[in-house]
Amino acid sequence: MTLESSITEVSIKGNLEQFLIVLSVSLSVATVSRIFSWFRQIPYTLLLVIVGLGLAFVDIRLVNLSPELILEIFLPPLLFEAAWNIRWRSLKDSLVPVTLFAVVGVIISVLGMAWALSTFTSLSLATALLVGASLSATDPVSVVALFRELGASKRLTILMEGESLFNDGVAVVAFVLLVGIPLGIEAFSLPTTIVKFVTFVGIGLGIGSVIGFGISYLTQRFDLPLVEQSLTLVSAYGTYLATEELGGSGVIGVVTVGVILGNFGSRIGMNPRTRLLVSEFWEFLAFFVNSIVFLLIGDQINFASLNNNLDLILVAIAAVLITRAIVIFGLGNISNLISGVKTNWREQTVLWWGGLRGSVSIALALSVPAFLTGRQEIIDTVFGVVLFTLLVQGLSTKWLLESLNLIGDQALKQEYSELLARRTALKRVLEYLDITDNVYDIDPEFLRYQKGLVKGELQSIEDRISKMKREHDNLRSLSREQLKEQLLDIEADTYAELIRAGQLNENLSPVLQEIMVEADLT
Repeated sequence: MTLESSITEVSIKGNLEQFLIVLSVSLSVATVSRIFSWFRQIPYTLLLVIVGLGLAFVDIRLVNLSPELILEIFLPPLLFEAAWNIRWRSLKDSLVPVTLFAVVGVIISVLGMAWALSTFTSLSLATALLVGASLSATDPVSVVALFRELGASKRLTILMEGESLFNDGVAVVAFVLLVGIPLGIEAFSLPTTIVKFVTFVGIGLGIGSVIGFGISYLTQRFDLPLVEQSLTLVSAYGTYLATEELGGSGVIGVVTVGVILGNFGSRIGMNPRTRLLVSEFWEFLAFFVNSIVFLLIGDQINFASLNNNLDLILVAIAAVLITRAIVIFGLGNISNLISGVKTNWREQTVLWWGGLRGSVSIALALSVPAFLTGRQEIIDTVFGVVLFTLLVQGLSTKWLLESLNLIGDQALKQEYSELLARRTALKRVLEYLDITDNVYDIDPEFLRYQKGLVKGELQSIEDRISKMKREHDNLRSLSREQLKEQLLDIEADTYAELIRAGQLNENLSPVLQEIMVEADLT
């Protein structure tokens, strides 16, 4: 065995041991947060940051946090999972405010934070622009999870999630365009910057669309759940790497392919069982990656360095809050004037306060070239702001939702949906028992006993459904929406089956969706 191979094996073993330690700590936090009721009051991702801070305080470093690791390994699955789960039918209704927040909002954030830092601190304008670009990327993972847990409105969740999804891509593009200015490589030119921005975004949209629609039509030709699941994983990483290699925004590319596969490909090329398998796979992967990223964010804090740049951090926090207020309240009211769907002041307040910063901001700050003057100030400022948003804003969002009376009826709808699912499942069990009576040689008395048990439980569920309908009129609209979703799924599944059987050459447009839209408008 050569010395070089021995060193490599030791390095691999060391990295594996570090990875297992990080994973063990993350899973321990997850377990404790579920066992003890007090910890359930704190969002899981914030609890990980707190644990990481504790480790950093006693100077226990789990692993060196590499920006390339976050951007190329951690970021694609996080973005893809969010894009896969966001429903286009819901997103398109909020497309005006989401676009304003994600595009115009990033520009306002970058310029506003850069002006404040260059005016009230010793940072140069070029360096302050990099801080602004890093901190313009929102990362409300814990807030969105809190929305779902407490039952906040679906529209509020879509606005927060949709903005973050596209905002990250625009922020990364802005950072890439601005990083050359303090290095003296490039001079700022508005026309040049606009052309580069459009090019970055355009390449990302183009490659993401080609891969997304390509895989969508490919999966129509076969029904292999594990292969289709693997294709989604390859598409997430492949799109990111291919787009970056061709000079585009990998983030925009991953978001595009995720939205297409989640809303189009999964409908025409996957049966319901495969869709569920893929969704559960990405849910696990997002949990896994988030667990590591948020723990490492806290673990990498350098308290002494943060203390030396406290003035920068305080100015940056004020700038983040003020620019966020301008973006949400200003652009939100403009959206209310030109969009059919309105956002009231209470929802805007939660969107303002819930605009947390996280892993993307940290990764951008750490990716600043090592020889750039002011690099440590950039890192400390971004880390300080991220900590403030996660620990102060993140932990107080629940109180804000309750104070503004925005705790919705999502929990009620979830309970009702589960009862409907149980009713459907038990009816299918009864149908199977009727078939079994004719096919298998089973004691009739035993069958009658089993049918009696199922019918008794079914009647109990029917009574609970009827009671909930009487007490909550809004559940009737939920039943109608679920029926529409089921009808659209049946239509898409039928086309996919015909294509796999060779009876249809291409996917047909969804007729039912057009009919339903026209019916709603009349």
